[in-house]
Amino acid sequence: MRNISTIHVDCVGTTILVSASVTGVTAASADREAAQATVEGDAATDDLLAAVEDAGYEAST
Repeated sequence: MRNISTIHVDCVGTTILVSASVTGVTAASADREAAQATVEGDAATDDLLAAVEDAGYEAST
């Protein structure tokens, strides 16, 4: 199954790098103006949020 999650973040560049390390992520992109990252794959949204927060940034759906 392929999911697309959009998360709102403090730092989109870091979010892309952190999201790429989450198992199940196949692609990630960012919109700096909207402060959003879009992540594709079968990773759970909660895992993505936790990874960003563990890196010291805020994230929400």
